[in-house]
Amino acid sequence: MSVDPMVYETQFFGFTPQTCMLRVYIAFQDYLFEMMLVVEGVMLKKLDAIPGCKVSPSQIRKCTEKFLLFMKEHFDKLFAKMEEMLLQLVLNIPKNVLLPEDRVQEQYPYSEEEFQALQEELRQLQQQCRAEAALEQALRAELEEQKVVKAELEKILRCFDGVESICREHGAGNFRESFALLTQNSKKLQDVLKDVEEKSKKMKQGDQLM
Repeated sequence: MSVDPMVYETQFFGFTPQTCMLRVYIAFQDYLFEMMLVVEGVMLKKLDAIPGCKVSPSQIRKCTEKFLLFMKEHFDKLFAKMEEMLLQLVLNIPKNVLLPEDRVQEQYPYSEEEFQALQEELRQLQQQCRAEAALEQALRAELEEQKVVKAELEKILRCFDGVESICREHGAGNFRESFALLTQNSKKLQDVLKDVEEKSKKMKQGDQLM
């Protein structure tokens, strides 16, 4: 069998030429074996029809095996020549022939260095696409959070509007101004409370010293 990988031919045919020849060889060999069995069977029937024939079936089998070995040796020689001819003239793509899917290489030839540069550029673009996809996912998550926060703020604003409406109905004035004033007074009250706590601590420390 041929040791040439014949990669281009495999790309075109969809199978390796060597595999094709091997299947042809096996098919011929099987046919040869079957024919020898048929011939052997015919010979046995003919001998059975001859009265007083002393040739036994085992002798016929030995003769069949010898003849089969002889035929196989000659067949292998003939098939080797046939295989060489088929691989060269039938299953071979000439060097000057370019497959349709490879014509783009003829139109846009590139060197090994250019191919490596394209591979590197492709790798960088893939990384950039993955980074942009991750960023888009993060932005979507942040947008969902903002929607939730916006909904909560709208609830609070609606609550304030309701309280302000109630305050107006009872003559309490502007709720927002009242709320701001209440916040300021609360802060002042916290400062006074803190001052009282500090003075109380100082008085306790003075009592302990006396």
